[in-house]
Amino acid sequence: MSGLCEGRVVIVTGAGRGLGRAHALAFAEQGARVVVNDLGVGVDGEGGSAGPAQSVADEIQAAGGEAVAHGGDIATTQGAASLIATALDAFGALHTLVNNAGFLRDRMLVNLDEDDWEAVMRVHLKGHFLPLKHAAAYWRAEAKAGREVAARVVNTSSGAGLLGSVGQGNYSAAKAGIVGLTLVAAAEMGRYGVQVNAIAPAARTRMTEGTFAEAMAAPGAVGAFDAMAPENVSPLVVWLGSAASEGVTGRVFEAEAGRITVMEGWRPGPTSDKGARWTPREAGEATLKLLAEAETPGVVYGSR
Repeated sequence: MSGLCEGRVVIVTGAGRGLGRAHALAFAEQGARVVVNDLGVGVDGEGGSAGPAQSVADEIQAAGGEAVAHGGDIATTQGAASLIATALDAFGALHTLVNNAGFLRDRMLVNLDEDDWEAVMRVHLKGHFLPLKHAAAYWRAEAKAGREVAARVVNTSSGAGLLGSVGQGNYSAAKAGIVGLTLVAAAEMGRYGVQVNAIAPAARTRMTEGTFAEAMAAPGAVGAFDAMAPENVSPLVVWLGSAASEGVTGRVFEAEAGRITVMEGWRPGPTSDKGARWTPREAGEATLKLLAEAETPGVVYGSR
């Protein structure tokens, strides 16, 4: 195997199924040596098995690539540290981290238990932070030792994190937090040769095929383009994770089917400055005028 990621060592979390599996296979096809991380839990985070991660590692090896499985919990300090150590022990380096692991516990806000809130925050947000922290420490040490670093991080947000999604308050909040984390990491780590970006993918996985069954359905016609196949997202992830993406950092991309979109986040819109303190009535009148001039926000998923 040779290609865009020849010689690079890549970690993909949550790579036992769905998008993560597609990413891991795509990186291997482009010459990367891959650490396949997965706890093997159910779609709600319960249970666990080493089988999915090992199965994908075996699949890569059977195709002539190099891969090892990692079954640690990356939302713990020990698990995240061992993830980075696995890459270094197995392949002697680390060049790319793809944070992808996650699960769902969907509830309307009035029915959302604290445990379900914390579990989703833990796997998505903490599960991005800790691998990133330990990978960044390694890359910073490499840079300070005078070794060239061309590292890449690809985080996984969601349209739910950008627009919101009814029944997914915990998931939407976590995915929005990942965007903020991405921006900070890109700003802090650029000096050490690390680029950090995020994707907001749409694809058919265990997490979406039930919630959005109609939209995620495979095409009925033989040979038709399967727009929601997870493999459609992976080419962008591989490019972002390669040295070819030099200069691209602190960005968020939507990726689905054959479409790639650069997302443009919060930025100042219409503004009004009185030059003195407003009264509440004045503030309200000024705000209504500004809203009339502003762009209409995107529609929250599931709200109509």
